[in-house]
Amino acid sequence: MATPVSAKTMPFEKYRPFPPVGLRDRTWPDKVITKAPTWCSVDLRDGNQALINPMNQERKQAMWDLVVATGFKEIEVGFPAASQTDYDFVRHLIDDDRIPEDVTIQVLTQSRPELIERTFEALQGSRRAIVHLYNSTSTLQRRVVFGLERPGIVDIAARGAELCRKLGAQLIDTEIIWEYSPESFTGTELDFAQEICEAVMDVYEPDDDHPIILNLPSTVEMASANIYGDQIEWFLRHVKNRSAVILSLHPHNDRGTAVAATEFGLMAGADRVEGTLFGNGERTGNVDVCTLALNLLTQGVDPRLDLSNLDEMRRVVEYCNQLPIHPRHPYAGDLVYTAFSGSHQDAIKKGFGALDVDTEAAQAGYEQWEVPYLPIDPAHVGRDYEAVVRVNSQSGKGGVSFVLLHEYNLDLPRGMQVEFTNEIQAITDETSEEITSYEIYRAFQSRYLEGNVPLELVSHRFSEDTGATEKTELAATVRWAGEEHHVSGTGNGPIDAFVAALHNDLGVLVRVASYAEHAIERGSDAQAAAYIEVETGEEERYWGCGINSNIVTASLKAVVSAVNAASDRGASLIP
Repeated sequence: MATPVSAKTMPFEKYRPFPPVGLRDRTWPDKVITKAPTWCSVDLRDGNQALINPMNQERKQAMWDLVVATGFKEIEVGFPAASQTDYDFVRHLIDDDRIPEDVTIQVLTQSRPELIERTFEALQGSRRAIVHLYNSTSTLQRRVVFGLERPGIVDIAARGAELCRKLGAQLIDTEIIWEYSPESFTGTELDFAQEICEAVMDVYEPDDDHPIILNLPSTVEMASANIYGDQIEWFLRHVKNRSAVILSLHPHNDRGTAVAATEFGLMAGADRVEGTLFGNGERTGNVDVCTLALNLLTQGVDPRLDLSNLDEMRRVVEYCNQLPIHPRHPYAGDLVYTAFSGSHQDAIKKGFGALDVDTEAAQAGYEQWEVPYLPIDPAHVGRDYEAVVRVNSQSGKGGVSFVLLHEYNLDLPRGMQVEFTNEIQAITDETSEEITSYEIYRAFQSRYLEGNVPLELVSHRFSEDTGATEKTELAATVRWAGEEHHVSGTGNGPIDAFVAALHNDLGVLVRVASYAEHAIERGSDAQAAAYIEVETGEEERYWGCGINSNIVTASLKAVVSAVNAASDRGASLIP
């Protein structure tokens, strides 16, 4: 018996639980998100500052082009006072007229005079811009970083807003939209967050026609996602002049729940979300806008972003950020639409069958998407169905048959699925590796289509009596064990006549137990596949397949294939 193992106790006593908001009459849990928020991409600023190698101008331009094409109408393009690279990129967008008319750039500045002045220098000549002012307000930073009480922190924010308003008035041809963030909002007392935001509002004097963006960042995710929902609802209940406020969220992912926290914040009444493509950002990242948007799509809500080519978006983001996206990343990872489990594969195959979906008519062939284990149609984000099912030692008949159907248009009967899957299982058990779709098809060809020992069909002809007997007479040339024979037989159709001919002239005794056929392609000259299961005198059954543009020829080849399969496995064919 193994010795018991005692796990080391973690130092949990060094931490304290986050205090609840105490919002006992909260309403957000019963709300449903029915429309997409205003999206703001912060890939070029928050995402960029988190990179090992920050973007150069070329990579910045590629990211800009991507977020514009994706449909973002508000884009934070940098912190122009923080680096010459950021400053130069903002100037490049303005001077080279790279900003579409319906897109608003956003720039970030800390509430420090020299940084604010440099920020407004960068905006000269812009048509419209969001000036995003922030200062940290959390209890921890007030004590550890600034050594200030509440009034001192409010004064920093208010004086920064006053300077912004003064400099903004000098940009006569630029429409300025004001934004303020109490940085580390989630670590700030709610009443103080309200107080400092209202102090900034007093400076900017927003109204219904010119609202202010109040951005409440989860700069560090400190509590469970429901706490953020409570904080947002509390704030919106108490902040003054709500109709003049665009409430924005800016969650980070330290606890791995940024998406949930954002959704709870939207349920609580927020209007806007700042995030990045695929969640790049400081530490564990910003909230992933792609995941948020596609979550909305799965609920029948227009995400108002074009995510129809997610693989291309991923390639650009990986190039710009010089960081890989995990193969299990929601919606975008290489493996997220892939099933290895046999039971999952079988359910997916049946789900596709119920929808009557094929690769050519994926988006038009059904009214509503419902396939087990696939919350979204891969085609809607630019994926095809070829990688939905992949086969390894954990796979069952559903996976193997799915690959053959959706990549090679071979719809195997159920019994044949079981027989052939056993062969694939033997291969994957031996290698302990995934087997590719091409390797599956080659195994199918080798097993059912290429064998000619001991029986090979050389030629055939038949005639049908449409009169009294309704019988078919068939004559064929075959090779049996390398020797050529002419055989003939009569039966209820060409297949029955061929089986009779094999018995009459070669002594081969089999009975057709099952038959299926289908077209592989469309058109008058399309190939057809025939599947035949034969039973030997020992009552053992074997499957065969034949493919030809003539269905009779395909059927006779399927008989030959099944006879050879029986022979290969040592069945007694000649009593």
